Amino acid sequence: MKTHCLLSINKIILMMKINLNTIKKVVVSLFIAAAFISSVFAQKTPEETTKISFPKTTQFSDTKLTYKITDAPNKTFGYDIYAGDHKMIHQSSVPGLPGNEGFKTRVAAVKVADLVKQKIRKGEMPPTITIGEMKKLKAIK
Repeated sequence: MKTHCLLSINKIILMMKINLNTIKKVVVSLFIAAAFISSVFAQKTPEETTKISFPKTTQFSDTKLTYKITDAPNKTFGYDIYAGDHKMIHQSSVPGLPGNEGFKTRVAAVKVADLVKQKIRKGEMPPTITIGEMKKLKAIK
């Protein structure tokens, strides 16, 4: 009985060593795989990425600029700005304010869209609209 018990303990120890070696191999394999995957998806350097740039300030001086008032969430209004037939800007929410809602009235959206057109015409790119400007236009309170 004592010999049988010792034999069983030896078998268990041997199995534990085998399992431990298997676990070590799996961990090393996972580490190598993670290193490979991270190198594949590594962040690109600035030279490798496409630069995003705004149009030249004179690009739209002779272009027909128009706007279209759009519906926005919760029965509010936004606007799209077009240069010729090309949509330049889609603004469905009030610029500079948190949330997704647009302007409370169509008139307010028109006032801000007109201001955006003026800024583009002057060469201001991007045509940033401040809260102060919208208050001055009475587009927001």
